[in-house]
Amino acid sequence: QYSPTSELGKINKSAPYGTVDQPINPISIALASEATFIARSVDIYQKHLVEVVRRAADHKGAAFIEIYQNCNVFNDKAFEDVVNREIRDDQNVSLEHGKPMVFGKAKSKAIRANGHRLEVFTIGENGRTINDALVHDEHDPTLAYMLSRMQPPVFPVPIGIFRADRLPTLEERVTEQIAAAKKKSGEPDIQKLLNMGDVWEVK
Repeated sequence: QYSPTSELGKINKSAPYGTVDQPINPISIALASEATFIARSVDIYQKHLVEVVRRAADHKGAAFIEIYQNCNVFNDKAFEDVVNREIRDDQNVSLEHGKPMVFGKAKSKAIRANGHRLEVFTIGENGRTINDALVHDEHDPTLAYMLSRMQPPVFPVPIGIFRADRLPTLEERVTEQIAAAKKKSGEPDIQKLLNMGDVWEVK
């Protein structure tokens, strides 16, 4: 059966004529949910995956990793364009904080911002250089969302860390509230609490 992330038109036993649901975008959903660490990796990119998981484990806050994992029984070669050694350099762009988004076997293509849109350009054409390439900033959630919408065949697949922000966690904020309440009201007195308001003594 197909899932919420199955590509449009996917033919399988539960959709013999192809799926008709627009697939959800897990990275976009994680960003909308305000997760502060969001990344994408691939099961066979062992070093990359280990580093992404390590950073997620060290992160203080909600972390989400989308992992492209092949199922050779029900959905074989679903991510062939991402893992095939012959074409993957032209199909993927590595997200590295502080580095330009350059890709391709010859590192001849790049991503640039054109107004509020992203676009692919070829280095050396129309006077464009690597300096025109967009530099990745994993602390920019707006850029992260724009990258999450990049999909083939127009764009390469972004692989790496989309967002990594250290913000106060829920636990930290609640702890701060409790500390502030104690400072304002003093240490709690259970007897005072039980006897406040209308109290009746039953004899």
